[in-house]
Amino acid sequence: MENSQKYLNPQTLASLEGLDLQARLVVEGYVAGMHPSPYNGFSVEFAEHREYVPGDDIRHVDWKVWSKTDKLYLKQYEEETNLLLYLLLDTSESMGYASGTNVTKLKYAQFVAAALGYMVLQQQDSVGLALFDDMVRRYLKPAGQPSHLKELIHLMDTSPARQKSDLSIVFHDLAERFKKRGVIAIFSDLFDDVPKIIAGLRHFRHRRHEVIVFHILDPAELDFPFRDTTLFKGMEGMPEILTEPHALRRAYQAEISAYLAEVKKGCQMIDIDYVPIRTDMDLDLALSTYLASRAARKR
Repeated sequence: MENSQKYLNPQTLASLEGLDLQARLVVEGYVAGMHPSPYNGFSVEFAEHREYVPGDDIRHVDWKVWSKTDKLYLKQYEEETNLLLYLLLDTSESMGYASGTNVTKLKYAQFVAAALGYMVLQQQDSVGLALFDDMVRRYLKPAGQPSHLKELIHLMDTSPARQKSDLSIVFHDLAERFKKRGVIAIFSDLFDDVPKIIAGLRHFRHRRHEVIVFHILDPAELDFPFRDTTLFKGMEGMPEILTEPHALRRAYQAEISAYLAEVKKGCQMIDIDYVPIRTDMDLDLALSTYLASRAARKR
């Protein structure tokens, strides 16, 4: 319970009230719920007719059509299904970075993931969690019980940032593991080769998952505020560099801008929600703004 309270800020949860995370695309779940399903059955909303086949249940015959055509047709309906939310959390070493008084990128990502997990379980849907760096380290299968949140948070809380990242390998691996279609929420600084990242994301879309990329970055990585001679510590196998920041600020900012534009464009091209978030942003504002804009697109 103590860990849950640490991750689930009451102000953040209050800002999410009434904002259901509904799938924009077709999703697939384990039990009946509130989201459109790829399957047809005999429940909820009428979808189409199909011709009667001997052995079909005559309770679903459309007798009005029969009276006009003298042919037997069955009414088919769209089932509804619960949402499956897969949380994918990057725990590579670079996610442990923090500048000034900001929390680390990993900690911020954990806050966002916990809030989404809480919200989805509150709406009686299912959530799972995968922790990864250059491979999938831990995987918690989706479940819908309220108690599942405690296990999810414990797993995040006991997984420090370490090792190198290899997003492409991880995404291809998980795309093959996830047999049920759902919404995949990725929390990462995306420090990897962009074409390979997009290829991995494309695999999720090929499997007809909906994907949301929460791009978590520290403000210092974006603004490059360093002025004095600085020793930059290498992460994920990179060497240390002692340099004068003013000599490379312009080149760095041009490089980071080009990188961000490439990631955003790559996501947009394959219909993936790209959500850039700085770790100095109020979490409740960042999350509720995205969910509200998402809900507006569904109307």
